[in-house]
Amino acid sequence: MKRGKKKVGRLDKLLEIPEEIVSNEPKITIISFNKCLIENYKAILEYQEFFIRISCYIGIININGFNLQLNEMTNDDLLIEGNIDSIDFESTVDNGEE
Repeated sequence: MKRGKKKVGRLDKLLEIPEEIVSNEPKITIISFNKCLIENYKAILEYQEFFIRISCYIGIININGFNLQLNEMTNDDLLIEGNIDSIDFESTVDNGEE
């Protein structure tokens, strides 16, 4: 009788580490209309009081509003505060569709 081998997944699955921590995909947390936390960002492309463009590993995040400020910046996280009107995305990753 053959015994089935139990496959051990990747280490992150074994340790139950959340996907957004091990991947480069951005995580966006919106807090009310006046705070936005962006994790896993790459660079700040444009920064003005009414418009912020942020590059991430899968595209560009555009934040529109008034009195926008960049607060609590680290290499991985960025907190934006102000009156946020809208957030939109520009994908720069090819999804394999041709």
